[in-house]
Amino acid sequence: MRILAALGLLLAGAVTGVATVALHELGWGLVLALAATGAAVAALPPGWWSRLAFVAGWDLVVGWLAFPRPEGDYLVSQDLPGYTVLGAALLLIVVGVATLPRPRREAS
Repeated sequence: MRILAALGLLLAGAVTGVATVALHELGWGLVLALAATGAAVAALPPGWWSRLAFVAGWDLVVGWLAFPRPEGDYLVSQDLPGYTVLGAALLLIVVGVATLPRPRREAS
């Protein structure tokens, strides 16, 4: 069941990442996309199967879309909105990893 939830959250993160890249050039679109992403990350419980799966899907798609296309154009521009999206990707992966639960120690 956890694997199914992780795959669903990975897909949800990827779809949210595509929406973020699609709307990041519009002022209201960037704010809305980052607010929705932040709300989703805050609402998900910390863990490998939940928050980190969503963040990984978001970061993988945004990272993939940030590379130049074969035609030579970019989907994530080199301006303030583009750097904001890339900064948010870095911040999200840090939050996703930093909020992982600590491993439990075995009683001696």
